[in-house]
Amino acid sequence: MRTLNAKKYIFVFFITFAIFATALYISSFASNKRIEEIKSIEDKIAVDILSSETQYSLLAESSCSDIGNPSLSEELNSLAEKLSYTEGKLGADNTEVLGLKRYYSLLEIKDYLLMKKVTEKCKTKTQVILYFYSNKGDCTECERMGYVLTFLRNEYPGLRVYAFDYNLDLSAVRTLRSMLKIENKLPAVVINDKTYYGFKSIEDVEEIMPGLKTLKETATSTSATTTKKN
Repeated sequence: MRTLNAKKYIFVFFITFAIFATALYISSFASNKRIEEIKSIEDKIAVDILSSETQYSLLAESSCSDIGNPSLSEELNSLAEKLSYTEGKLGADNTEVLGLKRYYSLLEIKDYLLMKKVTEKCKTKTQVILYFYSNKGDCTECERMGYVLTFLRNEYPGLRVYAFDYNLDLSAVRTLRSMLKIENKLPAVVINDKTYYGFKSIEDVEEIMPGLKTLKETATSTSATTTKKN
């Protein structure tokens, strides 16, 4: 009887060990795949950042007709989506995520300054929103505000939205906050040099920015003209 019980325990031990080893292998395999996936995204973002920086140099020497091309803004939007995905995978406090966010924030500031120069040089009107948020759990409306701005950016392709993490440890962002006198009452959006605190709905932003309607009309007119030519 004792021999039978011993065999039974040994059998149970090996079955348990096999299950544990299998689970450990699957977990390790999944983790490695996840790391490879994130690394691939990081590499793509690094290439996009280099491409964008090169575009800044080219656009600085371009004529007004060339500067109007929205390709750089589209690249920034694409980068924002990849960064958001990576942040969701690794967490907002991950060292690599914070590094990528710093790079991206610097690109945004570069683009913002470039657009200000373009406005002055080419006498154009650009619809711009500067958005300050926090993902530390101290801003209950930041996520909703982010959805509103994403919708507006898709609805009005000419709208430029620059989103900055209020708590990001980056001197350029701190300087921008200081220049604009942004208080820690988030979410905060800056439109036409005026700061609005708290959640703003789609209708609220559209009312504050009547120029958005012009953007849509211009885009529709351009699209119709292109269709006729084709």
